[in-house]
Amino acid sequence: MNPETEKKRMAMRQRAASTPDTSALNMSLRDYMEKDKMNNFEEESDIFKNGPTKNTKSVIFSLNNEVGSLAKALTVFKENGVNVCRIESRKAQHGADTECEIFVDVECDDQQMARVCDVLKKRLAHQQSVLQESFDKTGIEELETPEVFGMPWFPRRVTDLDKSAHRVLTYGNGIDLEADHPGFKDPVYRKRRQYFADIALRYRHGRPIPRIKYTEEEVRTWGTVFGELTKLYPTHACREVMENIPLLIRHCGYRTDNVPQLCDISRFLKDRTGFSVRPVAGYLSSRDFLAGLAFRVFHCTQYIRHSSAPLYTPEPDCCHELLGHIPLLADPGFAHFSQELGLQSLGASDEEVQKLATCYFFTVEFGLCRQDGELRAYGAGLLSSFGELQHVLSPNAKKLPFDPVSTCNQECLITTYQDVYFYNESFEEAKEQMREFARSIKRPFSVRYNPYTQTVEILHSPQQIASVVSELKGDLSIVTEALRKIRGQEETGTLPTTREATNGNGPDACINDVI
Repeated sequence: MNPETEKKRMAMRQRAASTPDTSALNMSLRDYMEKDKMNNFEEESDIFKNGPTKNTKSVIFSLNNEVGSLAKALTVFKENGVNVCRIESRKAQHGADTECEIFVDVECDDQQMARVCDVLKKRLAHQQSVLQESFDKTGIEELETPEVFGMPWFPRRVTDLDKSAHRVLTYGNGIDLEADHPGFKDPVYRKRRQYFADIALRYRHGRPIPRIKYTEEEVRTWGTVFGELTKLYPTHACREVMENIPLLIRHCGYRTDNVPQLCDISRFLKDRTGFSVRPVAGYLSSRDFLAGLAFRVFHCTQYIRHSSAPLYTPEPDCCHELLGHIPLLADPGFAHFSQELGLQSLGASDEEVQKLATCYFFTVEFGLCRQDGELRAYGAGLLSSFGELQHVLSPNAKKLPFDPVSTCNQECLITTYQDVYFYNESFEEAKEQMREFARSIKRPFSVRYNPYTQTVEILHSPQQIASVVSELKGDLSIVTEALRKIRGQEETGTLPTTREATNGNGPDACINDVI
């Protein structure tokens, strides 16, 4: 985007935030909400254009379905010099059917927010049933920002991905297709791409992913890709893919006459490995994409490649994502490996992120692993490419053991087959290699993902380390107790010995391995 276009868009956003369309605001709240039938909060992007910033706070209040009540409430923000960034509405979760809940993102300091809440309580007292006090978008508890440490910004909460998921580099809509793209001269395809881009750009974390009604042509294209690739999987794909494809067929509707829905896939992954997916309009930067993995979130496209070239795509599409990435993300070991790559990228320099992205490219996208004495593909770029999947296991393809130090300097080729491919003996081996490689990343802190709060914790003080150790002690006590009970069952002969079950290692060795 050129600077002049960006200036115009910024000016439009500022005008939208400072002078909302009062004709829209004065309509009946019932009419306002009928624009969207969902009960979840939905962004009214036609009224407020600019998104939340790190100073954004939020307030939720309820109103009766009366003409002008929303305009009256929003006047309070204007009178107190508070900039409204976004407004959403939904039917009241509690209370009368005539009530609606309004969610507003604003930019202000604590004093302004307290003043606004005060006035709202007084001015809307006759019709207000609920008023929830404001809260910072960074969360209830204060989180240190990476800038404090002189590092690049990175998301701390899973909801922060809403800020980075829209920074699409290329192919964000049907307008920006390159001249050599198969769909460049197809106006119907370009319009369809814009439709998918709009869905992705409107999506917010925690909302249901919209179901797509794919066209007959899109279903045929998907069916061709799915049918051709799954013929090769028994002889070319790794064990984990072969184990998970039947589960995806059973639980997510993988078949030639149906394009699977992201909402079903996300639910399936959440139950299997804790991963989820969110729609994205196109390419993200390496930094933004890897940051999503740190939260076990995979950014996934919903559009399908052009029907004129079903076995080729110059960009990631849902055929690539659903056939290449999803079967592996359903494997616990691979999911853990992907998340660790993401965590290692947080706060890293541009140069270090590029090295991590290259390692990701030659493992998660184009990696091989040895199973039962033979090489098998686990990289998504291979599993979603009919020609390259055959090429990589042929004698013509150069294959070397994976070593992050040398692999990170290898050139990544997009439009041709790779000059060299890398293999591991197992995902666990790749994970250990990347952990060792991560020690070279220059950060004044370490990070840890907290699955209970879905936040990334910055570990830089003895108190924080002590808190983590305390949690680990609790986990280890559970493991120790379990091993004690297993040992008792071994002694009664009801179970094989722990030494046999752990390839010669006893219970103490198991605990030492964990430590």
